[in-house]
Amino acid sequence: MNAPVPVPDATRLASATAAEIAAAVASGTVSARAIIEATLARVAALDPAINAFTDLTAERARAHADRIDAARAAGEPLGPLAGVPFAVKNLFDIAGLPTRAGSKINRERAPSAQDAFLVERLEAAGAILVGGLNMGEYAYDFTGENVHDGSSRNPHDLTRMSGGSSGGTGAAVAAAMVPLALGSDTNGSIRVPSSLCGTFGLKPTYGRLGRGGSFPFVTALDHLGPLARSVADLALSYDAMQGEDARDPGQTPRPHEPVAGLIGEGIGGLRIAIAGGWFRAKAHPEAFAAVDAVAAALGARDMVDIPDAARARASAYIITAAEGASLHARRLAVRPEDFDPAVRDRLLAGLAIPASWVDAAQRFRRHFRSEMLKLFQTHDVLLAPATPSRAPKLGQKTFVLDGEEMLVRPNLGLFTQPISFIGLPVVAVPVRVNVGDAPDLPIGVQVIAPPWREDMALRVAAELERLGVAAAPAATL
Repeated sequence: MNAPVPVPDATRLASATAAEIAAAVASGTVSARAIIEATLARVAALDPAINAFTDLTAERARAHADRIDAARAAGEPLGPLAGVPFAVKNLFDIAGLPTRAGSKINRERAPSAQDAFLVERLEAAGAILVGGLNMGEYAYDFTGENVHDGSSRNPHDLTRMSGGSSGGTGAAVAAAMVPLALGSDTNGSIRVPSSLCGTFGLKPTYGRLGRGGSFPFVTALDHLGPLARSVADLALSYDAMQGEDARDPGQTPRPHEPVAGLIGEGIGGLRIAIAGGWFRAKAHPEAFAAVDAVAAALGARDMVDIPDAARARASAYIITAAEGASLHARRLAVRPEDFDPAVRDRLLAGLAIPASWVDAAQRFRRHFRSEMLKLFQTHDVLLAPATPSRAPKLGQKTFVLDGEEMLVRPNLGLFTQPISFIGLPVVAVPVRVNVGDAPDLPIGVQVIAPPWREDMALRVAAELERLGVAAAPAATL
């Protein structure tokens, strides 16, 4: 007589990857309800120290888990993410909750009547929403510090920044409170937390994933995407979130192009180069060491200059400040005291930007995109640092880059802004190198692909994960 198969420990599985959880739930070896209870217990134990969550949707999660368990018991087909807990940056609409967008003012809004489009898509695939996540006010932040809700802290070192503006997203995934979470990226707000917290993160092509039901920052630059601790989880969630969003007029209609089945194909034939010039200056040694380690593992030797990257970053700043200020002009006029002073001052400065500057920045944007596309005629993927340093200390105002003292808050995104400026797809991969200060902390590398080729960036990231060069183990508090 065969011995009984032991039931997996739901507490252990709650900190597993999304793919592992979905497989266990689908096989019936663990219930979705047990996973959710273990997840909520893990959040209760860890989040007081990390401060990643601003809202929990516990009863909603339990009810959804029970529906999944009932469907499995009835022999009904389950979605590819059935039973997988996830959370979202609190600029995503969650039915029944006001959409905070990291602000004091927005929490007075009426509760949302409908979930954001990407929340709907993930839940349709079986994933279970467990809450909303801390973020920088109105997404104008690279640090993860929020004066209203407190700073989200880096799970690898609670004295350090989680990055922003999707700081709670990066922290929640890095601490394995959820295997999957959604953030937004206007100038780097998926890639910066991914780098500082040591997770994988996907910024898709601009216009790829629907933004309906998300609070905007800069509509011309806003992207939404996932963070996870494995490339497979990024791919699974990305596949689930594709689809036409009637609420997002800025979405570019595209056929559904699944990638989960492609990431194990390796990188044979891909032409990979290192971004030089702007991307090899003004950073700590660990940023360049991480890129070099990735390049060596992939056999990439070519270095290419990205022309006018500095001007692209400056133009991104102009568009960001002007459009962000326009969005918040009325709030700035009637409730200036309720803003984070640092955010308020930057938005007020944005109101003074001449329209001619914005027009010039948009014209340059078209030129820069054209020049970048020429590079992709001879190379398929480019490698660049994600941040100029590992996670700074909470409250740290400046750091020294290439001998120059610079402000931390704006300059954590100096390598991400030129890329999001033209909407290229990027996977941030976490790397550890024994170089520079705090060598036990991760730092990220950007894997940059041509428009609509998320598959290539994910294939490269998966190869780095397979080789052990990139990895995102759960932080141990």
